[in-house]
Amino acid sequence: MKFLVFALLLVAGANGKVFERCDWARTLKEHGMDGYKGVSLANWVCLTRWVSTYNTRAFKHNSDRSSDIGIFQINSRWCDDGHTQSSNACQVSCSDLLTDDVDKAINCAKRVVEDPAGLGAWVAWRAHCKNQDLNPYLDGCHL
Repeated sequence: MKFLVFALLLVAGANGKVFERCDWARTLKEHGMDGYKGVSLANWVCLTRWVSTYNTRAFKHNSDRSSDIGIFQINSRWCDDGHTQSSNACQVSCSDLLTDDVDKAINCAKRVVEDPAGLGAWVAWRAHCKNQDLNPYLDGCHL
């Protein structure tokens, strides 16, 4: 277990990226996230601000022995980390969610939001974004 976590962190440190808010919003828009499953671009930007501060190498251990991984802090039950009991619904290695190539992370986030819980799967979204004025997350981005 410790070796796996160390290996994931090495990958994250070598290939991680921290986005500026507007650059991240543009990246999400280019990947078709604005309006995906009815979720506004501002919701995605708000979510990722609160879970990772737009950091692709964000990594959190949970008390249930799972981990939250990458810019979307996707739980290891959605990917394959070689440790957590996982359905691997995203069909991706968890280490792929820690790189500066966000394609796999975005595709996995799309898969998570297709789940009945939708954005509600993310506690941070419920606490900080749901029913809030999200305009500040896109202000000045000229999208």
